[in-house]
Amino acid sequence: MTEALRIDARVVDRGVDARLALEAGRLLALVGPNGAGKSTCIQLLAGALGPDDGTVEVGGEVVADARRVVPAHRRRVGYLEQRPLLFPHLSVADNVAFGPRSRGVANADARRRAEQELEAVGLEGFGDRRTRELSGGQAQRVAIARALAIDPAVVLLDEPFAALDAAATPELRRLLRDRLRGITTVLVTHDPLDVLALADRVAHLDGGRVVLEGDVDPVLQNPSTRFLADFVGLNLLHGRVEEGAVHLADGSAVAGLAESGLAAPEARAVFPPAAVSIFRVAPHGSPRNELPARVVAVEDRGLVQRVSLEVAGQRIQADVTPSAMRDLGLAPGDRVVAVVKATQVALHPVA
Repeated sequence: MTEALRIDARVVDRGVDARLALEAGRLLALVGPNGAGKSTCIQLLAGALGPDDGTVEVGGEVVADARRVVPAHRRRVGYLEQRPLLFPHLSVADNVAFGPRSRGVANADARRRAEQELEAVGLEGFGDRRTRELSGGQAQRVAIARALAIDPAVVLLDEPFAALDAAATPELRRLLRDRLRGITTVLVTHDPLDVLALADRVAHLDGGRVVLEGDVDPVLQNPSTRFLADFVGLNLLHGRVEEGAVHLADGSAVAGLAESGLAAPEARAVFPPAAVSIFRVAPHGSPRNELPARVVAVEDRGLVQRVSLEVAGQRIQADVTPSAMRDLGLAPGDRVVAVVKATQVALHPVA
């Protein structure tokens, strides 16, 4: 596939020495502790920062090196951060039309494009409103429309849901997933659900460097760094979609609640370790997911025992009480049944 962006750059005063590349049409999530270099990478791509050494490329063009920085308005880059940053003196439609107009599109054409983008984000008829009349979620929808109205080659998302209340986030997440399909995107987030719902690649930054990069499933199912293990805190099982459930390689099915439609051929089932119960014999309750499993390891965590299980060739974790562990008498290699209530499972399509 065609490479859509590349960073091979150093920013000395921030201690960043970053090397990243992303193929066209893919969505890369950048994760890591505060100060790891995530925002620096976004700023290098956006045009807000230049490297002391090295290069930044977008669409095969060098847009920044130690000698020059192509300004943001001359890059086909859409930028969305946690605050919408709408222009308060402009109407909703004029906010969205601002990008096309600044790139030479005629006023009438820019206005038509703005109305199209507003309709695509569910705000048809909002064009003449003032930004002060919008809720936080509506304002962020306008910001999404504005970012996409310039037909960006790359979209940058810097904690896009951080300022929203919990009720608005799932709907905005669904919207972004639909609108960003096929558009090269870089996402900075501290929320594993953003990674699981939106990304197909993930890179862990620490100390200004990329310490690990790969496809979402293998990286998050077997986190190889302490940060990733703490970051994930969730189980995920990857399989094909059949009749609204995720079917695993051994034929078992995982039912759950879909945050968005499961039209894709594959999906992830996501659930916390505390949602997993372990039985020697399947209890056959409903609505439960009963998954044949093998005990891989047991870790004493004080109030709970963390049991690593292999399910259809994939790894999940279960948190059980010490008394339950004593009753079960589990040891590595034991065959058990992992049970998860369907109401505690979230299903996310895989692009």
